[in-house]
Formats: sequence, structure tokens, C-alpha cells
Amino acid sequence: MASVLPHSARQFGRAIVMPNLKPPVTTTEQAASYRERILAALPQGVRFEPLMTLYLTDNTQPDEIRRAKDSGFVHAVKLYPAGATTNSDAGVTDLAKCYKALETMQELGMPFLVHGEVTDPEVDIFDREAVFIERVMQPLRRDMPALKIVFEHITTKQAAQYVADADEFVGATITAHHLLYNRNEIFKGGIRPHYYCLPVLKREEHRQALVAAATSGSAKFFLGTDSAPHPKGLKEHACGCAGCYTALHAMELYAHAFDQANALDKLEAFASFNGPAFYRLPRNADTITLQRKKWTLPAELPLGDTTIVPMNGGETIDWQMV
Repeated sequence: MASVLPHSARQFGRAIVMPNLKPPVTTTEQAASYRERILAALPQGVRFEPLMTLYLTDNTQPDEIRRAKDSGFVHAVKLYPAGATTNSDAGVTDLAKCYKALETMQELGMPFLVHGEVTDPEVDIFDREAVFIERVMQPLRRDMPALKIVFEHITTKQAAQYVADADEFVGATITAHHLLYNRNEIFKGGIRPHYYCLPVLKREEHRQALVAAATSGSAKFFLGTDSAPHPKGLKEHACGCAGCYTALHAMELYAHAFDQANALDKLEAFASFNGPAFYRLPRNADTITLQRKKWTLPAELPLGDTTIVPMNGGETIDWQMV
């Protein structure tokens, strides 16, 4: 945490903090403890607000949702379908088991953050997001139309269209890597594990749909890095971890994506306005400045006793935060 937190805090005034630790953050008490560890690890003088979340399980109770809402520091509850991604073994096996908790979230206006993939082994990994919309999102929206849902790190044209067509209770985050790359990036010259994430990169037509959504000016789409600080040895491994580390240079990557689309004028709302509006939080008062200037990323970064490889590590990128 001490190694990677400064990267996020340098670029962002706050962040939605994922709860998929070992063990997962399933209670308000655990979220409070995690929050204190984050604040204790901040460099002196750095202002950064961790927006905490709870990990939804089959056994999450309505009373826990009320405690989370009353805390003032837990801002959402996260769905990990069991087995869908990193540390999701304790995730939800059947969303119907969670309906009482979800009904309480709907009542309180607590956002529901979804990792939108089914885990049915019969479904191709590249189709799991589209199938999730049909099997999970559509029935959930029918049953709880006022539940605020963030479809996190969407990766397909189907998801982009679904969110665009939905009402004001549905939003979506998009990562920088899904705006910049398609699935070919994972296999250029061999397997490149630092481009492997879940949901996995998709075909070029899906990347183009995400860029169109992000640069559309729609308030439904906003920044979500999904940055994942896995040690180099667990990425370059026989069974490598899913996740891309972008916290070091996320805003530069987003600037590059929006610049490529001739839509730099849309970047500020995507990065700084739309998310707070959906979460009913005030906008940040501070600003950052980005300049079009080439610089070379470090190939590796310290991570406790080991190292981490940032996305594009060792490469030159076109934008730099001042």
C-alpha cells in the first residue's frame, strides 16, 4: 500500500476503493479499518479521500447496509460474481440470495457496483459481459428499477449501448486500457501478461464503441481506472493474475485516448464531473494540469519487497501530468 498509494493520490483527490482483499471487506467495521490503514499510509501533506465499499456476499444483511450508509464513509457495495476475477471466491453465487440487501440499498440510495460477467463455464470468456446483461442486469432492473447501478469497467458495445439506453439510475465506468487497446495487445510477439485483465480486452469494434461512449458527452459514463497492483512475479507467472497497473499514469492514458478521438474537450467531465454527480458527491475544487509532452515510463516500480510493472512500462507516452 505504501508503494502504490502515492501514485493514485498524486493524480486523484479521491477514489472508490475496491473491497476484494484477503479476507474481503464485508462489514462496515472492516471498511473503517481498511480506511484507517490507507490514511496512515498517505505521504505527509497529501490530501486524498478513500471512498470505501463493501463486498457483497450471499449472506450480506440489510442491517449491514444500513450501518454502511450511516457511516458516511462507505459509498457503495460491490458485486463480484463468485469466481469472476481476483479474490472473488467469496462472491455472490446467486443474486436472488441478496435481494433483501439490494432492496435496502435501493431504499437508501446506496450505489451497487457490478463486475458485469457471468461465470458459467459454458459461456465464452469474450461473451460473458453481454450474457450478464441478459441474465442479470435486465431481471435486476425489472425487479428494482430505482437501484443505482454502476456497470463497472465495461468492455463491449453491448454494454455501452445498454447503459446509453438506460434511465438515470444506471451509469458505467470505462478504464483507460479498454479505451486504448483491443485484445490483440495481449498477444503481440507472445503472451504479454501486463495487458491481461478481467473483463478481458475485446475486439476492435468494442474498443471503438467504448471510445464513442466516453467521448459522447453523456453523463452516464465516467472514469474508473480499475488499476490493479499485482507484483511482477504474480503477473509473469504460469497462472498470472488479471489486472493492469495504471495508477501511476492513468490521466495521461485517458488524455491520449481522448486526444486520439479529437475529444479533449470532453475529458474533464468524464474524469471529474460525471462520477461525483452519480454518487451525489461535490466536485473536487482542486485541479491538475496535463501537457502534451513525451516521457518514458519506468520499466518497473518498487512494490514492498518486490516490483510492479506499470502498463506500457519502459515505453514512451505522449502526455504528462505537470
